[in-house]
Amino acid sequence: MTAALISTAALLRVSGVAKSFTMHLRGGLELPVVANVAFDLHPGECVVLGGPSGVGKSSILRMVYGNYAVDAGTILVRDVTSGKMVDLATGDPRTVLDLRHASIAYVSQFLRAVPRVSAIDVVAEPLVARGIPREQATRRAAALLERLNLPSALFGLPPATFSGGEKQRVNIARGFITDHPILLLDEPTASLDATNRDVVVAMIREKLAAGTAILGIFHDSPVREAIATRTLDVTAFSAREAA
Repeated sequence: MTAALISTAALLRVSGVAKSFTMHLRGGLELPVVANVAFDLHPGECVVLGGPSGVGKSSILRMVYGNYAVDAGTILVRDVTSGKMVDLATGDPRTVLDLRHASIAYVSQFLRAVPRVSAIDVVAEPLVARGIPREQATRRAAALLERLNLPSALFGLPPATFSGGEKQRVNIARGFITDHPILLLDEPTASLDATNRDVVVAMIREKLAAGTAILGIFHDSPVREAIATRTLDVTAFSAREAA
């Protein structure tokens, strides 16, 4: 596939995906979540997953990242090295890790940092893992944390004792520091004040302008309206609604 075709082709293609949970403490009760989930994600798009709480938005994000197994369907992710679509849904753990390393970044709603690791090292780690010299990675991490208005006195401290908003800014910086072609965002501005929310909106717009494909959940209406290129109503895929 030529570079020109890769630049316009879908980076993510979800087709026929279904997910349910087994409630083992309830005698193996099957709780359906979503069924027949299908959509494409292209470079420069910000697709927002819409619908009420509990309809399956976060489950879709976690399946796309490989945190949740699927019951049926395919999740095709374009491999940045070969240009081919790889099925994350049926891939082994190595395939999932390789896709995360090169193709998909994820900003979760809550920071899960390794204890005793400083905030600046948490942010720099994805670059170090990709072979960027630590000094260069640390400079870039510091620049992002400064842009997100995290006090420099906190850079060398572990984020475990940070406030919710401070932790989320570390989380955002870590997710945005790389150039992954696909970026998943799970309510990244939920714990932020208006000033830092505006900073994140600007960062998202810069990613989109650079061709990053973004799939996210945004309950903050001003943020959603500022960055969404398309809204996907997850209610259409709700297995609970259909049951």
